[in-house]
Amino acid sequence: MSDRPRLLPLLGGTRHGSRDAMTCLYRCGNACDHPVPNPTDNPYFGDVVDTEISRRGVVRAGAVGALVLGFGGAAAGALAGAAPAAAAPAAPPAPGGGEVAATGAGRPGSGALTFKPIPPNKLDTLVVPNGYDHSVVIRWGDEVVPGAPAFSLGRQTAAAQSKQFGYNNDFVGVLPIDRRRALLVVNHEYTNEDLMFPGFTSQDALTVEQVRIAMAAHGMSVVELERVENTGQWRPVRRGRREYNRRVTALATKFELTGPAAGSPWLRTAADPKGRTVIGTLNNCAGGVTPWGTVLSGEENFNQYFVGGDGVPEEQKPKLARYGIPTDVRHPSGSRKWERADERFDLAKHPNEANRFGWIVEIDPFDPQAKPRKHTALGRFKHEGANVIVARNGRVVAYMGDDERFDYLYKFVSDKKFMPGRSAVARRHNLTLLESGTLYVAKIEGDSPAAEIDGSGTLPADGGFGGRGRWIKLVSGNRSYVDGMTAADVLTFTRLAGDKVGATKMDRPEDVEPSLLTGKVYVALTNNSDRGKAGKAPADEANPRNSNRHGQILELVEDRGDNTAETFAWSLPIVCGDPADASTYFAGYDKTKVSPISCPDNVAFDATGNLWISTDGNALGSNDGLFATAVEGPERGHLKQFLTVPLGAEACGPFITDDNRSVFVAVQHPGEVTGASVENPASTWPDGAFAKPGVVVTWRLDGGPVGS
Repeated sequence: MSDRPRLLPLLGGTRHGSRDAMTCLYRCGNACDHPVPNPTDNPYFGDVVDTEISRRGVVRAGAVGALVLGFGGAAAGALAGAAPAAAAPAAPPAPGGGEVAATGAGRPGSGALTFKPIPPNKLDTLVVPNGYDHSVVIRWGDEVVPGAPAFSLGRQTAAAQSKQFGYNNDFVGVLPIDRRRALLVVNHEYTNEDLMFPGFTSQDALTVEQVRIAMAAHGMSVVELERVENTGQWRPVRRGRREYNRRVTALATKFELTGPAAGSPWLRTAADPKGRTVIGTLNNCAGGVTPWGTVLSGEENFNQYFVGGDGVPEEQKPKLARYGIPTDVRHPSGSRKWERADERFDLAKHPNEANRFGWIVEIDPFDPQAKPRKHTALGRFKHEGANVIVARNGRVVAYMGDDERFDYLYKFVSDKKFMPGRSAVARRHNLTLLESGTLYVAKIEGDSPAAEIDGSGTLPADGGFGGRGRWIKLVSGNRSYVDGMTAADVLTFTRLAGDKVGATKMDRPEDVEPSLLTGKVYVALTNNSDRGKAGKAPADEANPRNSNRHGQILELVEDRGDNTAETFAWSLPIVCGDPADASTYFAGYDKTKVSPISCPDNVAFDATGNLWISTDGNALGSNDGLFATAVEGPERGHLKQFLTVPLGAEACGPFITDDNRSVFVAVQHPGEVTGASVENPASTWPDGAFAKPGVVVTWRLDGGPVGS
């Protein structure tokens, strides 16, 4: 493009309250325009009566005893928002020497956040607080695999994209190699062909090569980084072997299936009659870093990539429908048309192919030759991601959300115990931890009279939303606990298993993150505009507002501080929205001092245990952004906005390094505004031309810890 593109004015193409119509189309295939996939009439909070979760003796979120994490050191060696990569090859010290800035006062997560909050805005730039700086680490089309061709908008090829940084980055993980180097691992969730290809008119008009480019732009990237001098800034290494650099794509990367469902009839295809090898990964959203130095990635809105649901055997149609795949007519014209490049995306020809997506993926960034794996033991649904903590007894616990209106919250507990240490034996053992264990789904009730939960968000008489819950066992190893379903059935069609046992319908449970310092678990419930509509689930204590446009944060405290426990207490420390709105709540903090927040999506922790929240689909009229709050002590609920992303973008990640000196954020779909195109962009971030998704790092100018 020789001429500087003209900035497109905002067209106001929002749908369902917040997201732009273009995002709805490409991100999730207009999921909100289709019937809610969960048709069950499971009992809601106010209806549940269960002696195991009696209202008597309800315990609000309280103190949890010190966690014995089972590996050397405590939080000091941990990567914030994940767990320490202590088992990575050569076991190098974490960036910054693995030191933790002891800024918290008293209990973990109780320190004051000292940055001045930035105001809501609609600027087409990334805005950070005074005293901070930021830089773009990597953007769409940049070199990942050494020798990749320079990006050329008009000369894109699938071969080139398979070596370049993919599109629409979501999850961000940073794993240390040594004091000055680290590996950046990023998900590439989806593509937007409107903003990728000059002259785009429709999906039908794409060439087969352009479809293959889009397939190559999905997946994951692994990029070696280096610290810039002695600051919190990082940049890609552009010299030497860079043997870790790697692209994982939907086009060609082979994945190994593990666990009880691997090899089952549900996962067998003509191309893979053994049901153990899958080509590609789809719609990878959030994720997590494991204590043994790998990355988990969640396959989310995979349903939109398939056509031909009307041509599958009749007995399979209800199963496809529960996952949002139309079965009465061929997929609507909004389909991505991938079947034109690979017929396996036509279910009329390959009815089991969709069952091979919707899993938790594990990739070893320190071993570029290792085949990524899809772990069937963790169940199949629209995974936002998975985050791991080592329980007191040494078993690994992974928490997961199913990102759909009225779907469920899950937990996995491993059969084997985590093996601490940095030996090759420990690493090989730990790489098997997610292959076998027990999968649970949550059932929750409130502790307030039903009459006090009227859908307005008004606090009940006891001053807060909270109650009790239990984890319902679905499957353990090869044993199913769901009547009429085998273990392979439960794991392949986990939503149907949750339906059968009466799991609690939630308001889009997205990222779920345990605090490594307290063991408490935090769930981002993004929104649910269908809550309380005719024929839909009414408000309840954990989802206290009808037509919920702004979402809330759920805090879960496992009984006895044991993350393997089967019962828990819960509360809502944050009910999002404009603090001036009576329906909002910020843990009782003075709301005149709180930043407005809407649609929480991803959550993470810094090294001192403060909670960071990124947003997706801000329904308050501002750009999306990143927020932080203490979760303990007198500053609990004092939520402050740390940054905003450019126009039309979503804030993803985030990731805070273990030394608290760097905050990484993925800027996803900048300029994704109805009517925008490459030639006529709604955003020119980050280079002043057409919009490109990218990863940004932010740091304090004086070199101090971010936030506090």
